[in-house]
Amino acid sequence: MTVTPAAASAASTSSTDPSASMKQLSSNFSTFLTLLTTQLKNQDPTAPMDSNQFTQQLVMYSQVEQQIDSNTNLKTLIAQGTSNASAVTTGYLGKKVSITNGNASLTAGAANWTYNLATATANTQLTISDANGKNVYSGTGLMTSGNHAFAWDGKDNNGNQLPDGTYKLAVTATDSNNNPITSSVASAGTVTQIDMTGSTPKLIVGNMEISLSDIAAVAN
Repeated sequence: MTVTPAAASAASTSSTDPSASMKQLSSNFSTFLTLLTTQLKNQDPTAPMDSNQFTQQLVMYSQVEQQIDSNTNLKTLIAQGTSNASAVTTGYLGKKVSITNGNASLTAGAANWTYNLATATANTQLTISDANGKNVYSGTGLMTSGNHAFAWDGKDNNGNQLPDGTYKLAVTATDSNNNPITSSVASAGTVTQIDMTGSTPKLIVGNMEISLSDIAAVAN
């Protein structure tokens, strides 16, 4: 007597619908007990059944039941985490945030960044790319150490006005020996909307979506 495939089937569906899987497991377990009882009643007294097999079956049903319960609890925790994240994210509405992933929103032909140089440089190169990763602008930056503001009018190197959207600034700095110098890029904007359609909430700043992990500071 082997009903292991039925138990395995319940386990395989537990990740998608724990309630349905538990019902299937209960039905299979009832069938298993009926078969076991019938077989015990009709066994040869002089050659009784080996109890190891149905004991293993009982253990498997118990393990599958625990798996279904674990999946149900995990889904509950995920749902609670998503709800808490949504509640926290709404607190950013109307707040000015500092963004550290290099992105900024080009709005009405204007985008602004701040970049920091750890030490003075011999060469500072600024490169802007669009949302598809295509380089659309390059130029030289300041060479003194510290923070520097960079305002971009949204025009490429040929003078063409580019559409509003999300653009990324990258800074490459080297010293007189062509050794790299540490740099960082930040931008700022006001959170106007929260996008909760995905698995994690996103903040809308200008024309771009950002994650909470990309925020370095929040101001009223």
